[in-house]
Amino acid sequence: MTANHAGDARSDELKDRTVHLLEAIAPAPRPFDVRFWDGTLLAGCESGTASATLVLREPGALVRALEPPIDLSAGEAFVHGEIDVEGDLAVVFEAADALLDDARRAPLLRRLRTAGAVAGLRRRTRATDVSAKLRGRKHAPRRDASAVRYHYDLPVAFYRLWLDRRMTYSCGYFVRPDATLDQAQEAKLELVCRKLRLRSGHRLLDIGCGWGSLVQWAAERYGAVATGVTLAENQVAEARVRLAEAGLDDRTRVERRDYRDLDGTFDRIASVGMSEHVGRAGLERYFRAAWDRLVPGGLMLNHAIDRGPTGVAPAPDTGGNTFIQRYVFPDGEIVDLAEVIRAAEAVGFEVRDVEDLREHYATTLRHWVRNLESAWEEAVRQVGDERARVWRLFMAGCAHQFDRGRLAVHQVLLGKPDVRGRVDVPPTRADLHAVRS
Repeated sequence: MTANHAGDARSDELKDRTVHLLEAIAPAPRPFDVRFWDGTLLAGCESGTASATLVLREPGALVRALEPPIDLSAGEAFVHGEIDVEGDLAVVFEAADALLDDARRAPLLRRLRTAGAVAGLRRRTRATDVSAKLRGRKHAPRRDASAVRYHYDLPVAFYRLWLDRRMTYSCGYFVRPDATLDQAQEAKLELVCRKLRLRSGHRLLDIGCGWGSLVQWAAERYGAVATGVTLAENQVAEARVRLAEAGLDDRTRVERRDYRDLDGTFDRIASVGMSEHVGRAGLERYFRAAWDRLVPGGLMLNHAIDRGPTGVAPAPDTGGNTFIQRYVFPDGEIVDLAEVIRAAEAVGFEVRDVEDLREHYATTLRHWVRNLESAWEEAVRQVGDERARVWRLFMAGCAHQFDRGRLAVHQVLLGKPDVRGRVDVPPTRADLHAVRS
């Protein structure tokens, strides 16, 4: 047998083993096709209606992707290009849900152990590694700054490819099903300001201000004197440019500052998508920092991702050994809504309103994924293929998690009662829905 024939025979053997494994863990009919490293296609169903294709670029790719911990192994296999998905990633996530059901974990591991010829292929040595590499004590100020910069200090041009025109990197608010991303993000900014009962002359602090969209909206639309803080240098620079171009230098300020180092006094405080970076152990300290800066009777709105109604109980510290922690949000922690409320109440805040925007975040993420995929070549040029793949997988995966109720996102309106127990809110919520003149 010639070398070529031997190689072909080995490839065919590995493909047969892979098909056997695939049928064992995701039997046909499947909602996706599978394309192998030699270009051959395994149809998911006879009708040929699959809306996605799982691409296995190497003989051992499937088994390596399923090695425990599966979350990290599958994510790294995707990032490194060993596996890919052409079409709708959500279709493959649906199949993965059944695969990862707790009742099927043990049988899955047994099947993997019997696939020795495939599993024996070692992972290639990678020329690049885009994972986070943090040093120092977890949630110490210097390490927190490194974690934030890892995620947010990518080129601003990359974020422009898939965010709305105001660059609002948080859940939109889709008042209508056919609303555009721009409309949904402006509706969310308006909702935040209305919940805060923001008025002209109010001093607003935005903790974790991103590229300044809320600071600008509050100053332009409500006449607020707005200050934003973030640890990301690129965000500070971009926000300052945007605010200057809008002619708001006299009413706005954006600074690179840690929430532990805040000063000044404010009538209103907003924190949108920031407290996830604080960590469970730091929540009370975080709310204390806001309490100390807020006037008596003032309001704070905390908007954060937390565990959804079908989500599993918060896992213990994994030491950064998950895909999200290693490649997306190092040191980030998703906690229960109850933990957030307990921490806020522990420092004296009164809960005045709670709203879950879970479905809105799923829709927002799908917009972001479509925009990213539409601008894929430019995204790769801006941040490289591996990092672009991280973002595609991360955002598509989160959309699926919000859809299925494993993640939620809540806006919690908090009041700081004055000495007479009063908080600056009206007796009903009618003002939230009134038409502004």
